Amino acid sequence: MSKDAKLVKKLQDPKLKDIAFSELLDIYQERLYWHIRKIVITHENADDVLQNTFIRIYKSIQKFKGKSSLHTWMYRIAYNESIRFLEKNNKKSFDNIDEVSEANLEALFEDAYYDGDQIQRKLHKIISGFNEKQKRVFQMKYFDELSFRQISEVLQISESTLKSTYYSAVKIIEEKILL
Repeated sequence: MSKDAKLVKKLQDPKLKDIAFSELLDIYQERLYWHIRKIVITHENADDVLQNTFIRIYKSIQKFKGKSSLHTWMYRIAYNESIRFLEKNNKKSFDNIDEVSEANLEALFEDAYYDGDQIQRKLHKIISGFNEKQKRVFQMKYFDELSFRQISEVLQISESTLKSTYYSAVKIIEEKILL
């Protein structure tokens, strides 16, 4: 039995759930934080979404059937919570997607926790110009180092489409990064 399978078994046991959940936090909190942070941009927003993500995981763990890995299942929840957060907050403040991207980029560069150099700033600026699907696929593959299979399970998009999307993004970055 794999480590994750043992953890799920403990999480689904009412007597062991709280201890197992603490173990789950130790293992996955940082990885999920950075996955969320790439989507919602700021540290404060990422913390809020991360908290909501773990609440949802805690409440839903009994429904986990093991059709995907625990890691992929949690990434899917984190992704959905992030998108829900963006939809809720962006409707309040902006008229179009270009304003949202520009505001998010400004927030990233002004964030006290951001320590990127010029190349990283340029990379983030290029990525912010991608459509949402291209942005998410690139971030999950490049930054989170997920396999195409895992990304496919999270985003529910075929692997061939993901590969095409990812390599198109890489080509755009290669062309623009040296300008």
